[in-house]
Amino acid sequence: MRDARDDLPDVRDGLTRRERVVLWCLSELQKERGERHVPTAMLYGSVAEYVDMSVEEMQGILVRFVGYDRRL
Repeated sequence: MRDARDDLPDVRDGLTRRERVVLWCLSELQKERGERHVPTAMLYGSVAEYVDMSVEEMQGILVRFVGYDRRL
């Protein structure tokens, strides 16, 4: 079940809990892989251990982080 508090931005930096989990998992996986790129599927597997999130939602978070929009 999804907690409504997961979507509230933190006053410190504006990140939601879900965004913070994605960033934390990405950081941990990069450390494990010797700072190499992390495949999206591997990242999703790690994120899914902490929050119930669809692949599309995680990809949307990643797109917002890098500021890339395919429509441009």
